[in-house]
Parts: sequence; structure tokens; C-alpha cells
Amino acid sequence: MGSYVEQARENHVKKKVEEALRSKMKAKALMECDQYVSKYAECATGRTFSVVWTCRKQAKELNTCLHQFTNDNVLEEMKREYMHQEEGKVSASAI
Repeated sequence: MGSYVEQARENHVKKKVEEALRSKMKAKALMECDQYVSKYAECATGRTFSVVWTCRKQAKELNTCLHQFTNDNVLEEMKREYMHQEEGKVSASAI
């Protein structure tokens, strides 16, 4: 029973903190997938409606790359790291 409470506590992160973590996760994903962002942007330049079918390959590559860095597992790991950092701050201030 203790592990359930501990796990629930770890997973509980305030909404504003979660939004900040999501934003950080997206920024990191865009940075990691920069080459795919550039390829898609290059393909899309000067196009309007045709971008959907003309740049399908580049969009798929970009989405595949982004998904590696923006999924629930990554977010949960970021939450755990945040909680451990916060616990470290609390224990350091208690000393």
C-alpha cells in the first residue's frame, strides 16, 4: 500500500508545473528534430494547400521524430525528475 501512495505522490504535479514541463518537452523536441523541421519548412515554403500532399513525407518524418521526445513516458520521467529536485530542495532547506 505504501508504494501506491508513493507512486501517486510522485505522479502528482501541479497543473502549472505540468504545463511548464510540457512546454520544456516540446522545445527540446523541436531542438532535437531541427533537421526535420528544416526539411519540412523548406518543402512548405511557397505552398498553400498543396503542402498537405507535397510535403507528406517530410511531415511524417518530423512527426515521427517529435513523437520520440513528446510522449507520456517522457513527460512522466520529467515529472519524476522535477519531484526529486523539489525533494532535494526541501531536504537541503531543512538542514
